[in-house]
Amino acid sequence: MFKFIQQYAEKISSANIYPMISLLIFFLFFVLLIVMVKKMKKEKVEELSALPFDTTETTNSTF
Repeated sequence: MFKFIQQYAEKISSANIYPMISLLIFFLFFVLLIVMVKKMKKEKVEELSALPFDTTETTNSTF
């Protein structure tokens, strides 16, 4: 699978390293995101899921 992606990326551009680096960054970002979500506490998930339905208005004005 990786060899197929590498061959396809080489056809796109003459610079071989840049497509591979961007693919690696893209893959690592989503792996990190999944790890963070899996490690998140259940209380925090419930708090974040109720956030759109929260009726209290909070303002962050500095003046």
